[in-house]
Amino acid sequence: MNEADYTQIRLLEAALDRPDLMKEGEIVTVIINSEDNMPLSVEMPASVILEVTHTEPGVKGNTATNATKPATVETGATVNVPLFINEGDKIKIETDKGTYKERVKE
Repeated sequence: MNEADYTQIRLLEAALDRPDLMKEGEIVTVIINSEDNMPLSVEMPASVILEVTHTEPGVKGNTATNATKPATVETGATVNVPLFINEGDKIKIETDKGTYKERVKE
């Protein structure tokens, strides 16, 4: 939706690099062709903050450098996260690579 005049813009999921990281209402930048009002490009935010909905507990003693485990976030995407991340944690994910950046404290 255009925040200035509230017009709706329909985008195909294929227009986004990582649609699995987007929540409804997330703000993206869309460049529109002024002649036919068709989207030319879509730019996602550099990072998004999502809640971890499922991940296995980290195994105590498994402290290898950069050890990771898969985690499912609220949009259904799977991201590799450090062992200390638990269900319910909020994490920042880089949208260009789909990688974990940091845990978010609130």
